Amino acid sequence: MAKSGNQKTKLLHLQKILLERTDDDHGMTMPEIIDALAALDIKADRKTLYQDFEELRDFGLDIIMEKRGKQTYYHVGERPYELAELKLLVDSVQAAKFISEKKSQALIKKLEGLVSREEAKELQRQVLITGRVKTMNESVYYNVDMIHNAIRLDREITFQYFQWNVDKEMQLRKDGATYRVSPWSLLWDDEYYYLAAYDKEAGIIKHYRVDKMLRIRIEESPRAGRDVFDRMDLSAYSKSLFGMFGGDPVKVRIEARNEMAGVLIDRFGKDIILSRTDDPDWFLTTVEVRVSRLFLGWIFALGDGVRITGPAEVVDMARSEAERLVAQYS
Repeated sequence: MAKSGNQKTKLLHLQKILLERTDDDHGMTMPEIIDALAALDIKADRKTLYQDFEELRDFGLDIIMEKRGKQTYYHVGERPYELAELKLLVDSVQAAKFISEKKSQALIKKLEGLVSREEAKELQRQVLITGRVKTMNESVYYNVDMIHNAIRLDREITFQYFQWNVDKEMQLRKDGATYRVSPWSLLWDDEYYYLAAYDKEAGIIKHYRVDKMLRIRIEESPRAGRDVFDRMDLSAYSKSLFGMFGGDPVKVRIEARNEMAGVLIDRFGKDIILSRTDDPDWFLTTVEVRVSRLFLGWIFALGDGVRITGPAEVVDMARSEAERLVAQYS
């Protein structure tokens, strides 16, 4: 005897069965669909199912009938997301350092619900091939949402900021003092989220790694620093930060071998100007960066195909850093 409650939600259960069990490579016959509904104590027959299919099609579900030999199969065709698109999303979630492993798995599980069970197995295999370092701060997922809300509401935020110690414990900076800033933009750099904010007390722009922010609160006070950010080119600012390490912006002249052009374009964008030098194997460019050990380390890592040629103070900084490294490892 069919349960009247289930019978009333027959169309919903039928849609769920088709979405979960069918795709372009996996269909169900009419008897299989009837049996699946019967397992839920829902009565169905061919005549009523034909009508149900039409109602679901009218609702937007792409139900396709396909003949294979003597059998007729039904499956869901077009979906909001193609499998290839979801694979990209899964890989992006898994690769993102700012999302913890636990939250990554939860998000991927939700993405699997957008395809059939068989296709979900392909998404699961996609996860297994990627083993990347992830953040240990579970709250970052919600931090991003909180900051977006503060920007939307035009409010200041307060928070605490931490660093990891050698025991892998969160150690609050400034002895746990509360930071108060006006959030203006979230930036993505080196697979991390950063907050670009205006510090009213210091009168300058500061940046913070979102996964190191704790106990964010949206305050009632309005944001400050609008005139500063209105004058900024955030894209250029992000490029110049070089991993969000400090230093004043400086126009640095770089000479590089022709084969290194792609590396510099990837780092600074297509807008940089590449000029030929007297040596046909080399080119010259000038980029604005915030010079730091991180920037110099990046230059050193590129090997003898890249060298800083100006200004003199940056060349001296590079020479001093190279001498420091030699002394450190000698």
